Amino acid sequence: METPSPKIRSFEAFYPYYLQAHENPICRRLHVLGLIVAIVAVVYAVIAQNWWAFAIAPGFGYPCAWLGHAWFGKNVPATFGYPLYSFKAGIFMYRDMLIGKVPF
Repeated sequence: METPSPKIRSFEAFYPYYLQAHENPICRRLHVLGLIVAIVAVVYAVIAQNWWAFAIAPGFGYPCAWLGHAWFGKNVPATFGYPLYSFKAGIFMYRDMLIGKVPF
C-alpha cells in the first residue's frame, strides 16, 4: 500500500495526489456513500436534537471511505497523513464529480 508523501506542503500540490489515490471508481463511490451517510447522521442529530449523533457522524462516513481504499484503491487513505487537506480535497472531489470533471 502507498503512504502519503511527507513533502506535500500546499493544498494545490495535495489535490492531484488525492485524485490519484482515488482513481478507482468504486473507491470514489464509497466516498460518496460515506458522505451521504454522514450527512444523514448530521440531519438526524439536528432534527432529533441528539448531539451524540452529531459528534459521531464522521464515524458513520469514514469507514465507507477507508474500506474503499483497503479493498479497491489498494492504498492508504490520505486522511491519515493529511487530515485537513484530505477533508477539503474530499469536498472538492465531490464537487468535481457533480460537475463532471471527475468521473462518478
